[in-house]
Amino acid sequence: MQPPPIPCKEAEHLRTLAICHYVVAGLSIFGLAFLGLHYSIMRMAFGNPQMWDKAKSPPPFDPAEFFHAFQWFYLFFGVMIVASGILTLISGRFIHRRVNRTFSIIIAGLNCLYMPFGTLLGIFTLIVLTKDSVLQLYAQSKARLLADS
Repeated sequence: MQPPPIPCKEAEHLRTLAICHYVVAGLSIFGLAFLGLHYSIMRMAFGNPQMWDKAKSPPPFDPAEFFHAFQWFYLFFGVMIVASGILTLISGRFIHRRVNRTFSIIIAGLNCLYMPFGTLLGIFTLIVLTKDSVLQLYAQSKARLLADS
């Protein structure tokens, strides 16, 4: 007995999902730009000792030392944004080619941490990739790749 034909609707969902992955990966560039802008503003505020001269009381901490310690947070979040963008881009490419479904499911779970667009993308990715008909599409793609090699 042959499996039922897979509706074209599922292929369209995968295509749309891949495009959304590319868009969210592109949005990570804006996240990185915002982080850079925030870093610049904080550096200007904490790195300028003249800003604190007119204060009624001195700050309870040394602003330069505070900012020096805070730079590690900027580095950490910068690396996280870049890594997330790259992994989302790779996942989108895998979805487009219909390979490495498990990788895309794991990245969808990680994307759920990034509100609001990553969460929406992660939830919809999990919904689409866990359907049986999509699993059949991935199996057909895998068989086609094995036949070509």
